[in-house]
Amino acid sequence: MMMQQSETPKQKNSLFNAMNRFIGAVNNMDQTIMVPSLLRDVPLDEDREMSSLKSDEDEGDMYSYYQLLKSIRTDIEWGVRCAAADERRKESMKITRVNSSASISSSASSSSEEEDEEDEDLEKQFQFHLTGLQGVLGKLTLQANSLTKRYKQEIGIGGWGQ
Repeated sequence: MMMQQSETPKQKNSLFNAMNRFIGAVNNMDQTIMVPSLLRDVPLDEDREMSSLKSDEDEGDMYSYYQLLKSIRTDIEWGVRCAAADERRKESMKITRVNSSASISSSASSSSEEEDEEDEDLEKQFQFHLTGLQGVLGKLTLQANSLTKRYKQEIGIGGWGQ
């Protein structure tokens, strides 16, 4: 049995803990939802937290978001799927070929001052993306919890285990 340690205020904002909270919420969702097909054709409209996942083009149901949350958990645990990585690599190779002659001439004119400025920006870029990732993980965690709660309501066990 694994002991759960309480988070200190500083640890609460760590990426590691944000990922663990999300993975825990998705694991709970996965264990609670015994019959995922019951989520098919159940609209997201009734739930404020879930409706934020919808885009204008996508009229997804709860089942599609159940699948999405599980897919994101897998990406966090095992890395981005190979197919997606292969697709990005092919796309970047196309871009590289198109821009190769332009980048050769521009790289010859770049100065070491520009490189120093880029290095200084790395910390800012990292902090920006880390903050964004933590925000997204927080929203996804709420959505996994919301989907679990909504499933319980749909099958009539809304008050259980709370």
